[in-house]
Amino acid sequence: MLSDLSLSLQFGPIKYAERHRKALPRHKVTRWIRHALATNAEITVRIVDAEEGQTLNRDFRKKDYATNVLTFDYTQEPVVTADLVLCAPVVAQEAKEQGKTLQEHYAHLIVHGTLHAQGWDHELNEDAQVMELRETEIMARLGFKNPY
Repeated sequence: MLSDLSLSLQFGPIKYAERHRKALPRHKVTRWIRHALATNAEITVRIVDAEEGQTLNRDFRKKDYATNVLTFDYTQEPVVTADLVLCAPVVAQEAKEQGKTLQEHYAHLIVHGTLHAQGWDHELNEDAQVMELRETEIMARLGFKNPY
């Protein structure tokens, strides 16, 4: 059963915007999120530059650097509501370092963030293993290889 999803896909002022927009067609982002959802959801996916990414990470996580994805989860029941913020330059650099396409890395990080929005965590080793296995299963169903 497909979950009902209300998606807002936003792009901040980023360098090489067309490259990132091309990697994130709305229909694919919707598909990736739906595969990771267990319930109905209202999710915003925002692609930001390093400055916005660093500011959000510093202000909300007390970590003063831009990270690949931040999940702001507001509710889990009866509907998941969350913002997923992905930092375009960090995602692009990681994709290059990991030998992945930009789209493949975005797909993984969106699945990862969607799981966080539903309460999944990876702070403890055993939680990380369970979450990574779940991500790998979802990515395989989407036609991607193991992201780890």
